Amino acid sequence: MAAEPTREWSDEQLKSDDLPKKDIIKFLQDNSANSFLSEHKLMGNIKNVAKTAKKEQLITAYNQLFESKKFKGTDPVEDLTEQVKDVKVDEKPKEAKVVPVDEGPPRYTKSVLKKGDKANFPKKGDTVSCWYTGSLEDGTVFDTNIPLTARKKKQTKPLSFKVGLGRVIRGWDEALLTMSKGETSRLEIEPEWAYGRKGQPDSKIPPNAKLIFEVELVAIE
Repeated sequence: MAAEPTREWSDEQLKSDDLPKKDIIKFLQDNSANSFLSEHKLMGNIKNVAKTAKKEQLITAYNQLFESKKFKGTDPVEDLTEQVKDVKVDEKPKEAKVVPVDEGPPRYTKSVLKKGDKANFPKKGDTVSCWYTGSLEDGTVFDTNIPLTARKKKQTKPLSFKVGLGRVIRGWDEALLTMSKGETSRLEIEPEWAYGRKGQPDSKIPPNAKLIFEVELVAIE
């Protein structure tokens, strides 16, 4: 049974102009059975597929992959016994070449303001709880969940979410996986790993904005 891959993007992220078609095609080619790729006309060179495939078609295929569970390795193997007979005992297995995907340098920098326990680090899918303050480069605070008084802080719950699954901006997802419990860090996140070309008008975040967060990792579950 093939392992089910993790959903890389939410519906909102899939529809975003910041997510290139090539990224979706690569994910589908890496994780889908050949029969599924053939059915959705996604076989072949990524650049060529991107020229002909519409974004809506790719989003539909992405969602159908998880519904149909036609993941890589689920195609039936024909005449398996014959294939086994043809394998010579003295043949050395060929080593699979793993080609790393070069995404370039991380799109954020982290400065530790207060060290954590250096023992408990969140893993992808863990629920983390955080206090945070977010500001623009000019110091304008656009969001915070830290109450004004210590008394109110006891009555308020920090922000909790599953890390590494695209529930928050990528800069947060990547940075929190490097933080240990109790750590407070300053994150400077480039637009590509924040809200990109569109920004977040409702939160007064302009397009192509570099964001600065002070984040305290309170708990990991």
